[in-house]
Amino acid sequence: MERHIPVLLERVIEVLAPKPGEIFIDLTAGFGGHSAELLERVGKSGKGVLIDQDPEAITALNDRFKNDQRVSIKKANFGSLEELELPLVDMILADIGVSSVQLDQSARGFSFRGDGPLDMRMDTSQGETAAELIARLPEAQLADTIFQFGEERRSRRIAKAIVDTRKVSTIDSTAQLAQVIEQAVGHDRKSKIHPATKTFQALRIAVNDELGVLTRMLPVATALLKPGGRLAVISFHSLEDRIVKQYFRTITRSEKDPMGQDVSVPKFRLVTKKPITGLDEKDFNPRARSAKLRAVEHIK
Repeated sequence: MERHIPVLLERVIEVLAPKPGEIFIDLTAGFGGHSAELLERVGKSGKGVLIDQDPEAITALNDRFKNDQRVSIKKANFGSLEELELPLVDMILADIGVSSVQLDQSARGFSFRGDGPLDMRMDTSQGETAAELIARLPEAQLADTIFQFGEERRSRRIAKAIVDTRKVSTIDSTAQLAQVIEQAVGHDRKSKIHPATKTFQALRIAVNDELGVLTRMLPVATALLKPGGRLAVISFHSLEDRIVKQYFRTITRSEKDPMGQDVSVPKFRLVTKKPITGLDEKDFNPRARSAKLRAVEHIK
């Protein structure tokens, strides 16, 4: 398997500021790139809880850290953290989105670069596939999903083409869906973005309830931080970043009474006033091109 390059690794270390003996949680441990560096920094007396919902990632993590007694590996969706028995910790990292390894595997169905089953599930052991989703949704709801999660202005035309196609045959492969979309909206050869890109993003988000999971995770994660503890989130598109930005803004602002006087002091402060981007890494790690890193610190 191709080595996965962790996005914004140096900046993650900078904002989390790990110290010997500390405990961290990696909510999206993937293939262990960020976790390995954090373990190096927390030293022999530190600990790491590595979480991922992808069975392939869990296998890779167990193999990579099989002899490391400091590591605890859990298969779970980070939107269900309250169901896990987790300790209070010094650092939490969430690297949201699909890894390059997942994208490169046609069998996972995340990308149309290679033909494969239209799956898109992060956890392949449960839930509805993208093929099942587009076979089930009414045209209007399908168009709304593509517009809302993919920010695709041609969503109604694409939804109609999908519904018209499914009347005569099932759409169960990535290449087939990409072809349906391209035929519906055309393909500007001058554009670097394939016409199916935004629709695939929208379906992936819908299949995995990515925005709902993120929204549920944030308050649980901040509640797990010790005083001085930090939460860092890497997002990859505007919808995710907006949720993180708004939540961080809420928890770092004081509440005021009708006279404008502070009636409560925030328990968190912004570590990153503005998002840290991955533009400096895009030449050697294309996935970093759209990455944005935000972080907060528990101060009480």
